[in-house]
Order: sequence, then structure tokens, then C-alpha cells
Amino acid sequence: MFNLINRNRIKDPIGDRIFMTINYIFLIAILLTVFYPLLYIVSSSFSSSRAVTSGQVWLFPVDFNIKAYISIFKSQQLMLGFYNTIIYTVVGTFINVALTVMLAYPLSRKSFYGRGAIIIFMMITMFFDGGLIPTYLLMKDLHLLDTRWAMWLPGALAVFQVIVARTFFQSSIPEELGEAAEMDGCRDIRYLISVVLPLSKPILAVMTLMYAVGHWNAYFDALIYLRSEKLFPLQYVLRNLLILNAADPAMLANTSQQMRDQGFEQVLKYALIVVASIPILIMYPFVQKHFVKGVMVGSLKG
Repeated sequence: MFNLINRNRIKDPIGDRIFMTINYIFLIAILLTVFYPLLYIVSSSFSSSRAVTSGQVWLFPVDFNIKAYISIFKSQQLMLGFYNTIIYTVVGTFINVALTVMLAYPLSRKSFYGRGAIIIFMMITMFFDGGLIPTYLLMKDLHLLDTRWAMWLPGALAVFQVIVARTFFQSSIPEELGEAAEMDGCRDIRYLISVVLPLSKPILAVMTLMYAVGHWNAYFDALIYLRSEKLFPLQYVLRNLLILNAADPAMLANTSQQMRDQGFEQVLKYALIVVASIPILIMYPFVQKHFVKGVMVGSLKG
């Protein structure tokens, strides 16, 4: 007992304590650097235009009001962009995850003939592609321009995600489990759906989050392939509002010219950023418990 108490009283070397202190200071500085702009945007979106333009907002809202949010949700253009982005994200993520699993699982089986050559061809596409113009001409020849499929098919499969999923299947799903299922008369598709996928929740959560964030933030494909305003995603609408200053008249219809002169459009931009970010932020807590495990296991070489 005496030795145990003395062992507990032993302090870390002075060098380790200095190192940990520097680490904490560095990490706190990074946290403040990342967190403060987010806090400023949120606070400004709930402040009056006069307070924002005069620089009174530092940490918390000044002259609290929600007029910017009311104007946003009255905008048909923005709500249509929300609807389109939700469609693109849900359907696109399903297509991405389904194709990734359908390719990664066979490549993880040692009995699959020619998997080495397929992986090599896949790796080549990570470094070389046809370029923007050939891709555009291909989409045009397929009559996919100005359709929703133009937002789904060009990026339907990510080679990096396939490699991560293949590694997860190899390292986490025992070969003996497949052999036992095969002896019981279970076919490959039934084995994949009933056994492999329920055991692969971590990697599925990681892929879902990665693909969903990519679809939610995508605007370049819409800029290239879409022409109809009814198909524009949210990020494309935000680009027009924030960068090109092409504000929707419906959002400014209920504001006086004096309010606009005082910086209401600036507050409106902050509110737009908050509204566009909330759905993805809400998604993180639901996949957090699987996210770290999926990233770590899938990152192992196999």
C-alpha cells in the first residue's frame, strides 16, 4: 500500500508538463481561431443592421431581432434551393453509398478473380481524368444537361471511399464468417445484406457523412450543367446572393429603403450562412459514435 501511494504521488517530468502546457495553449488558440468567426456570424445574424454596420457586434447579438430569418423563409428562391439540395443530397448519397459498397465488397474477397487489376485501374483515375470539357461533352451527348442526373452521375463513385470501404471489409469481416454462411446455403447478395452491412455501420456512417457533405456543399456541377432556376441547389443560390449580390426581391420586399441602406443585406448574408449550415451540423451527432471508429479502422492498410 505504501508503494502504491508513493507511485501515485510521482509527478510527471518537468519536460512533459511543459510540452502538455504548450499543447493545450496551441489547441485552445486553434479552437478560438475557428470558433470566433462562427460565433460572430451567428451573433450578427441575430443583431440589428445598425449594430452590424457600426461594428458593435463582438461576441453576442446587439439589438436582438430575427427579421433577416423571416425574410429568408419568405423567399421562394431560397426555399426552392433548399428543396433541391435535400433531393440532391438524399438521392445522391444513396447512389454513392450503394455503388461504393457494391464495388468495395467484391474487391475485399480473396476469391474474386482480377481484383488486383481492377484496383490498379481505379487508382489511375485518382491521378488522371478526361478533364472538364470532355466530361461536359459526354453529359451533353447523354442528354443529361439541365437534369437532376447531372448532379448525381458525374461523381457517383469516389475511388478513395471504395478503397477505405474495401479495407474495412477485409480487416473487420472475418473470412470464416463468409465460409460459414456459404455452408448454410447463403448466397453472396444475402450474405452482404444480412451479415456484412449490419456489421459495417461505422464505415457506412463515415461514407454517408462524407458523401452527404459533398452533395450539400456542391455548386460547381450546377454552375456547369444546370440552366433552369427550378433545379438550382442551395449553394448555387447562395453563391448568387453572397458573391454576385443577386438578392431575391422577395427577401427585401418587406424592408424599407432606409433599412437596406443601413446594412440589412449584410445581416441577411450572415443569416443565409447560418441557415445553410444548420442541416449538416444537425447530422453530425447522429453519426458521431460511428465516425471515429470507421475512419480509424478503414484507414488501415490491407
